[in-house]
Amino acid sequence: MNQSLKAPLKLTLLAALLASLVGCAHLGSQAEPTAPAEPVVEAPAAPEEAEEIVYGQFTKDSLFALLTAEIAGQRNRFDVALVNYLDQARTTRDAGVIARAMQVAEFLGAHEQALEMALLWVEVAPNDSEALRAGALQLARAGEHSQAMQLMQRVLDLHGETNFDFLALAAAQTDAKTRQSMLQSLEGLRQQHPDNAQLTFSTALLLQQEGRKEEALKLLQALPDSAASQPTIMLQARLLADQGLTEKAIESLQEGLRNFPDDTRMRLLMARLLVAEDNMDAAATQFAALVQQNPDDAELLLTLGLVNLENDDPQAAIDYLQRAEQVSPGNSVARYHLGLAHQAAGDDEQAIEAWRSVGPGNEFLTSRLQLAQALAKQGRTEELGEIMTADRNVYPQHALPLYLLEVEALTAVDIRLAIQRIDEALQAFDGHSDLLYTRAMLHEQQGDHAAFESDLRTIIADDPDNAMALNALGYTLADRNERLDEALALIERAHAIDSDDPAIIDSLGWVHYRLGNLERAEAYLRQAYKAMPDQEVAAHLGEVLWQQGNRREAVKLWEEAAQRSDDDSLIRATRERLEQR
Repeated sequence: MNQSLKAPLKLTLLAALLASLVGCAHLGSQAEPTAPAEPVVEAPAAPEEAEEIVYGQFTKDSLFALLTAEIAGQRNRFDVALVNYLDQARTTRDAGVIARAMQVAEFLGAHEQALEMALLWVEVAPNDSEALRAGALQLARAGEHSQAMQLMQRVLDLHGETNFDFLALAAAQTDAKTRQSMLQSLEGLRQQHPDNAQLTFSTALLLQQEGRKEEALKLLQALPDSAASQPTIMLQARLLADQGLTEKAIESLQEGLRNFPDDTRMRLLMARLLVAEDNMDAAATQFAALVQQNPDDAELLLTLGLVNLENDDPQAAIDYLQRAEQVSPGNSVARYHLGLAHQAAGDDEQAIEAWRSVGPGNEFLTSRLQLAQALAKQGRTEELGEIMTADRNVYPQHALPLYLLEVEALTAVDIRLAIQRIDEALQAFDGHSDLLYTRAMLHEQQGDHAAFESDLRTIIADDPDNAMALNALGYTLADRNERLDEALALIERAHAIDSDDPAIIDSLGWVHYRLGNLERAEAYLRQAYKAMPDQEVAAHLGEVLWQQGNRREAVKLWEEAAQRSDDDSLIRATRERLEQR
């Protein structure tokens, strides 16, 4: 449990009486005490030479209730402490008791009671800047931004410690009308207090939320260096980065860290900006400094591990990721990336072990994909089958995706075994479209056109609006230059279902090309290429252009697409075929 309230509550009975209750009476001296319902408890007679001690005007019942509250706090019975303090705050109207009740309510997350106590404190001590500030903060938390602003202005007039920045933060995510009202109030105060950096920061924050980022940045840049604080430096850096001035943002943060070297948030922001700039060496240095300041922060250790992994330093990544897992046992993100780091270091066994240890969560299926691919690549298909079978038994909710992951890994090394695994999966998931579609694609790779068509027609019979199956069958018929009228009908059905899918638009262009409708083919393929500029669409569009006599444009298109693709085999094959003609 958080100790921030617990420690002050652990008082002896005498300390509770003298420090808490006498102190309460002293704090509440600005308000007239209520008439006691019973005779007050008198202090013991003091020696004549000693200065007389003045105790608060509390009845015996109030003293007993307050002492009970303190003892309850010692014993972690904060519910009892809160009830007693709230009751006595309302009964005694003593400022100190009210402040204590508000503190307990805040600690317990009792926001309604905290607001009540803050406003009661303002009522009994209307010229106390601490009471006014507490009232403003509680009103802001409750969404009463206008009233909060009025109280904080009174704190400013009394030269008390203000929190206009908190009010601005609370109003930042509200509606535009509230932000505009707050901005007007802040602008008026800035006219009266032009050197108040907190007012400037608060104004800039709201301007940022309004989308007026250039105005916000100009305000902050006008502040003298002596007025720079951590919040103003960080907001200025974010505004610079938002405008694409990331290097200047980093420079601003570097200057800020010279003045505030222990500011974790500032260093973290700079590290993230360095990552965005792909400056991994500098980012690693900043994250290492953060880890040194916070050695048990699992998130920082994880991030530093990822930065080192991205920076091609797998051994350093392994060290930090292992530390992250030690600090946060069972951290699946750390374990998954630990597998990647071991793999990058050339230790496949350690990688497989790390992925195998990842339990249910966001990284479970991705870890199993990596595991499956690693085992399949080594030819350990039997071991892969055993692991996946065990996982499907333990995690039946993931049985289908685990089958699909296993099949994907097996496809690269043994299509026959991949088909067998799908056949097994279909016994558990009869007629499942994903399994049938995957098997159809594998049949097509094997040249078994009849089986390919049969699986797709099974899907379409069960789900006539399955655009993916309609498109796959139609495109394949068009690509083989077979039954083109049927191919066109299938693809047009798919297009009617999903008119924005670039793969379907590509198929539509390709079937029109096969039918000899070159102009329509070009229009569809240009549309598809704009949405999905991959090598297959480029190969199709280039072929249409070539046949139209636009060979220079076709060659230029192919060359540009080949530069963007790791695999340009289809483009090369298309070009060679056409040039040979």
